[in-house]
Amino acid sequence: MDQERLSLSPLAAFRDHLARGELAYQYDPASGRAVFPPRVIGPGTGNPDLAWRASAGLGTVYAVTVISPRDQAPYNVVLVDMDEGFRLMSRVEGVPADDVRIGLRVRAQVHTPPDGQPPYPVFLPEAA
Repeated sequence: MDQERLSLSPLAAFRDHLARGELAYQYDPASGRAVFPPRVIGPGTGNPDLAWRASAGLGTVYAVTVISPRDQAPYNVVLVDMDEGFRLMSRVEGVPADDVRIGLRVRAQVHTPPDGQPPYPVFLPEAA
């Protein structure tokens, strides 16, 4: 059984990886699939022995929407399909919100908020 799983909740283990600069996901050996978001048991299998793996951080924008709040800069919200086989919601930084397109290759980066909130993954366009 994965020692990390014994000592931390799935969310705490995920955040611990982020604090170390890693985007982590779980892997279910019973199904041979990536598991995300973090869970106690594998979906479809009920397997309680999920293993943690570090993602290489590369993915492709699956869906994007641009939010344009009044009196604020627009920002994007994206779904990213990671190369390891899981999908997560985040944002793409480093380019204007309207320039983010479906199919854009991106690389994960851990964002640590200055106000002491937990770190979370964001994405940057991958260099061509």
